[in-house]
Amino acid sequence: MNGALHGANYMIGGDKEAFDTVEEVFRKTAAPDGYLYTGRPGSGHYLKMVHNGIEYGMMQAIAEGFDLLEHSPYEYDNAKVAKLWNHGSVIRSWLVELMEEAFEADPQLENVKGVMFSSGEGQWTIEEALRLKVPVPVIAMAQMMRNRSLEDDTFTGKVVASMRKGFGGHKIVKGEAGHGKDS
Repeated sequence: MNGALHGANYMIGGDKEAFDTVEEVFRKTAAPDGYLYTGRPGSGHYLKMVHNGIEYGMMQAIAEGFDLLEHSPYEYDNAKVAKLWNHGSVIRSWLVELMEEAFEADPQLENVKGVMFSSGEGQWTIEEALRLKVPVPVIAMAQMMRNRSLEDDTFTGKVVASMRKGFGGHKIVKGEAGHGKDS
């Protein structure tokens, strides 16, 4: 959804001559500096797989941080925290910005069940890492938490589900079980 509004991000593999023929389309529809020819067929898809694995880990870390705040003995306004973190903090990001918007709309995410659907890229990233003997514990744990979310409703799951809806219009399950300090 964001790509339609602000320009897409393309990771393009395949025949170089074919790419050269259509490069202008990528240039015109991409965000500034938002496309890269990556080489032989499959390389663009592979790069996107790794990108999505990183995305899983980043979303999980953000969600765990907000879950810890939610369970702390302090009364934080999560929308204000997200706004603060996006102004000069080392963790500022579009994902944190999306959480500011989500918390402004639903401060405790009471209308979101903590179900984090998975599209398969995280699993593929882990399988490829195992094949290459490259440790990816953060990505693997993020995938495991997505699997767990199908059985357990958690605030962490609500945060990840809200981010996914914010950046890609991914489906969320409406509900209120298992939120906040009670979960």
